Amino acid sequence: MVRPATAADAPAICRIYNHYIETTRITFEETPITAEEVMARISSVITNYPWLVCEEGGRVIGYAYATRWKERSAYRYSVEAGIYLDRESIGKGTGTALLTRLIHELRERKIHSIISGIALPNPASIALCEKLGFVKIGQFKEVGFKLGQWVDVGYWELILR
Repeated sequence: MVRPATAADAPAICRIYNHYIETTRITFEETPITAEEVMARISSVITNYPWLVCEEGGRVIGYAYATRWKERSAYRYSVEAGIYLDRESIGKGTGTALLTRLIHELRERKIHSIISGIALPNPASIALCEKLGFVKIGQFKEVGFKLGQWVDVGYWELILR
């Protein structure tokens, strides 16, 4: 079940995200975060953009959210989307359910452009985005350095009509 995130979801979101922080180059954060930091992040965006969780059997197994793309006012109809899944939920339709709902909610809010930055390589995230209509629009070479390796970031975009 996909639903809006609440403060009670912060520990589960933290658990999911900290795995990516500590063991992958998928996020460029390098220090694990706390549930309080998650709550602050949710609070900072939910007035304007959705933050969703997918729950199965009472357990949060993934989340997706949107944030403002850039601060200048002309960017106000563009967002950046993020999605993270519990390791055991990858490849089971959770990502599709979350991203589909996120797209729907952003369309309802009159957002025009959704941008997704993907640390490369990441074939699962690329496949998910492209499955839902995102197209690759560019790639930055070696813009991040994590776990002893330079990392490229590709950008995919979906124009909502």
